[in-house]
Amino acid sequence: MKWNRFLSVLLIVVLAMCAGLTGAAAGGLAVYRAVRHNLAPAAKTATLIPAAPTATPFVLPFNTISVDTAITQAVEHVGPAVVTVIAQLPDRISAFGIVPGGTSTGSGVIITQDGYLVTNDHVVEDGVEFSVVLANGEEYPAVLKGSDQFSDLAVLKMDAKPPAVATFGNSDALKPGETVIAIGSPLGDFRNTVTVGVISATGRTLDTGQGYLMQDMIQTDAAINQGNSGGPLVNLAGQVVGINTLILRTGSGGNVVEGLGFAIPSNTVQAIAGQLIERGVVARPYLGIRWQAITPRIARMYDLPVEWGIFVTQVQRGSPAERAGLKAGDIIQRMNGILLDDQHPYINTLFNYEAGETVTLDVVRGTQTLQLTVQLGEWIPRIDE
Repeated sequence: MKWNRFLSVLLIVVLAMCAGLTGAAAGGLAVYRAVRHNLAPAAKTATLIPAAPTATPFVLPFNTISVDTAITQAVEHVGPAVVTVIAQLPDRISAFGIVPGGTSTGSGVIITQDGYLVTNDHVVEDGVEFSVVLANGEEYPAVLKGSDQFSDLAVLKMDAKPPAVATFGNSDALKPGETVIAIGSPLGDFRNTVTVGVISATGRTLDTGQGYLMQDMIQTDAAINQGNSGGPLVNLAGQVVGINTLILRTGSGGNVVEGLGFAIPSNTVQAIAGQLIERGVVARPYLGIRWQAITPRIARMYDLPVEWGIFVTQVQRGSPAERAGLKAGDIIQRMNGILLDDQHPYINTLFNYEAGETVTLDVVRGTQTLQLTVQLGEWIPRIDE
């Protein structure tokens, strides 16, 4: 009886445990199914993708970045002082009547507060009336104050208050390779055109073909064209270091060349312009003769006793030459010991001295060699004197 009761209790306990385990299992299975039901769809479609950056795309702020350079600053400083020079040429008489003279154009740069400006002599040559056009297009009349053919410089005065005045730099300090800027009006139409290059060389000498040399010239590869003549050559400090005067398009043998421009050094410009403003002329020494240069070819053609020098064709009355005893037919071979040859033309050698100075001339007269002393006079220079 007791044993049967024990077995009955044990059976109840076992059944109860089994029921608990079965319930737990069933509960766990239900939870698993619920979780699986909720998570499975996301798990099946999920892909790991890095989040895209949310930074604002970079946009270059053109309106806030300064683009000023030494070149642009120099141009802004000098540009308003650069002008276009217009010269009215005289009318001509032809078989068909009077032909209008037309105009020639070049460039110039204002150098004083009262409106004086410098340009090239060949820009104003033969002009009868003049005007200048500012960078902003305004045009004003101008008066020629003086010119000098040997330096190829001239000074005009504009009839208006200048918008700006350029300053000069020291041309003696220029070095090859230094950046320079040419400003002018090529062809007369493209006002204040800016070109950039370098100093190619200094101290260049150019034969004008008129019996004298242009000396101490600045060579540059900055583009210079017809109409740029008289415009400034500017350094990066915004200073005028030269006045553009000519270009070479052909070299020896007829070869076409590029990038050969030349400017008159600013130190020369200041000296010449100062005299033109003050006196209207440049004080030059003179002898008072007409002459012809002697070269080895001419000496052979005319069987002359020397290969270099100048042949005196005429002596002016009352001139320093007449007072010194020079005569037509004399050959001046040396001046103060300097041989008058292709490297030392008569005009350039003469201009090394000032009016009033005394020089010694080595003169060949027939079979004689003489030394004459002459005190140089002062004259408005012309190539035939």
